[in-house]
Amino acid sequence: MSDAAAIVVDRSDPAIAVVTIDRPAQRNAMTLAMWRALGDAFLTLSAEPEIRAVILTGAGGAFCAGADIKEFAAARTGAEAGGRYSETVERANTAILECPKAVFAAISGAAMGGGCGLALCCDFRIGDASAYLGIPAAKLGLVYGVAETRALVAAVGVERAKSVLFSGRRHPAPEALEMGLLSEICAGDPVAEAKARAEELRASAPLTIAGAKRVIRAVQPEPTPAEHAEIAALGAQAVVSDDYKEGVAAFVEKRPPVFRGK
Repeated sequence: MSDAAAIVVDRSDPAIAVVTIDRPAQRNAMTLAMWRALGDAFLTLSAEPEIRAVILTGAGGAFCAGADIKEFAAARTGAEAGGRYSETVERANTAILECPKAVFAAISGAAMGGGCGLALCCDFRIGDASAYLGIPAAKLGLVYGVAETRALVAAVGVERAKSVLFSGRRHPAPEALEMGLLSEICAGDPVAEAKARAEELRASAPLTIAGAKRVIRAVQPEPTPAEHAEIAALGAQAVVSDDYKEGVAAFVEKRPPVFRGK
């Protein structure tokens, strides 16, 4: 199976689409091709008027462990390649964030790093007791992207967003719920719970949902073009840093990283 084929869209319900990240042996870690395919899937679903809600989930007991770090040496080495990679991730997150449908994340197990970002870009995050969320960018020497950082701040506030990003900690379901990383914890299957929530919205006007999402985004601060360029430069600087190389090496070698700030 190609990496792009690991993004599976189920349209068996004509009004509720289920998008599954299907790479369970790697805890649904995202390759570059998967990021691209996920963005494509959400852009397609956004344009389909019969779709009223979308559920994003992962196969095999994990939501998404984040980006496939073992791919970084080939796909994210150097400022140019790193920039292209970041743009592809940002495109996928933005496609979810700007989807005019109600979007639910159904979370079991890991939603870490880029996986946590995907969940945050959804409107609602429903997890079971096994769910845990976190963003270990500080363990890798990476700068987190704009779309997912805006979604993080919207969910948990500025101070807690700093704590999440600075520490890289994983937050188990009860703590994630209290912080705002999760919307609710369910006793059963998160996908079934998300479908039940989506069913409740069948009676709601699609134009109201789409309009509400657009207005809510409009009242949140958006970086200026100059700030976007500055953030892109920070990301590019990070992926050519010694600390980034050390963070990736430490992850692969399963040891604590030793960062030197350069």
